[in-house]
Amino acid sequence: HNLSQPRLPALTLTRTITKMKAFAKARALITSTIVVSAMQSSSFSVPTATRWYYHRAKLPQTTIIKSARIGDDVTETSATNINHASFNLSDSTLKSSDVTRRSILKHAMLSASSTLSISAIPSKADAAVGTLPEFSDTNAIFQSITIDVTDKKQYDDTISFFLNGFEGCKVLRERGADGGGVVKDAWLSFGPETLSIPSTFTLPVSSFAEYGGHSSIHLRYDPFSTTPLYKRSSGEFNNEPAPGDSIAYLQLGVPQYRISQMVKYGGNVLDAYGWVNVVSPAGLPVRGIVGIRPDPIMFLAVNCVDVAKSEEFYDNLGFVRQEYPYARLNQGQGQFEPPQPKNSVYVAPSPNSMGILLLQNKNRRKAIIPNPVLRSLNVVYAPSDGGNNGSDAPNLDPQAVDPSSLPISFIPQDYFEKEISLTSLRR
Repeated sequence: HNLSQPRLPALTLTRTITKMKAFAKARALITSTIVVSAMQSSSFSVPTATRWYYHRAKLPQTTIIKSARIGDDVTETSATNINHASFNLSDSTLKSSDVTRRSILKHAMLSASSTLSISAIPSKADAAVGTLPEFSDTNAIFQSITIDVTDKKQYDDTISFFLNGFEGCKVLRERGADGGGVVKDAWLSFGPETLSIPSTFTLPVSSFAEYGGHSSIHLRYDPFSTTPLYKRSSGEFNNEPAPGDSIAYLQLGVPQYRISQMVKYGGNVLDAYGWVNVVSPAGLPVRGIVGIRPDPIMFLAVNCVDVAKSEEFYDNLGFVRQEYPYARLNQGQGQFEPPQPKNSVYVAPSPNSMGILLLQNKNRRKAIIPNPVLRSLNVVYAPSDGGNNGSDAPNLDPQAVDPSSLPISFIPQDYFEKEISLTSLRR
């Protein structure tokens, strides 16, 4: 600087210095940004489904990031055809051995220094539930819902409804399928339920559908039941509403759904403008959204007389507020996925498990009618004392009822894993 030249005014000088600092920071950011090709990089590859919708995810309040070495700043790609994932790595690298299914994209947006407390979860067990890194922050997960069916055709139609109506859904487990007048069970899911990494899963080749920790829909048919819980209307098409309003819907985010197949197997399609709302052949309301999720079973939406009281109830069970999940990039701002409903609260025991969306009942003066087809919400947990070793059957009957009259069962993880091994279908 030539001192003989007139000096810049103080305000102009301050702005100039600020711009210079911003430029230097931007230049450092650009030069340190590494574009990792999902198809060409030898040190780190991103599974196909990973490249879609999770690079915008924010860190939920109960998450602890583990087993990753990544820098402070992260940038996302702006390309329309997402074939590359952009990371800003400082003095360290991210290796494939440090990466899990969901952590790949968490680490792509978050610093490893963003370690948050999990004190919000009450009565923590000594050990996390299962061995999946995604569940290392909790001792329990909302794993499944059980639906009662009292008619064999309705049972078969409900299975066909989910398998043919929602891409990727399959029957993972069965019990009593050989007949004999016993209670029949079927577990429908979009991937393995086990709380560990399956031996067949390999990064970066395997898809989300081969990873563990998936939620499920448990159908239970009791041939000795005489009272129908849900009866479809007569005629070619079913137009019978759900037999109660305690459940608003079970939300699924799938790559594709088929309305014709839902109707074919007895589903009552309520509307299909951008997304589909349908009553399943068993009487369970379902909402289908075209999108990508690590686990397509996203959450159960529940109508509440008082959202605050329901939130307090679930908080005592370890369900805390989490960021509302979306299945599409625009996060509820487009015509194919709605935003989070106004005045609703989304809670879950873990940001990576299925959750519950608490909705305020539109008519506060009207009592909520329980949907009789819902037998229970099922929470799998790790007992604090080591608990059941799988040798003895625990009490699986509902042990709590929420303010909307939804029964809740608690299943020890050892018993849960043993049941998976006993009832899984060979493939």
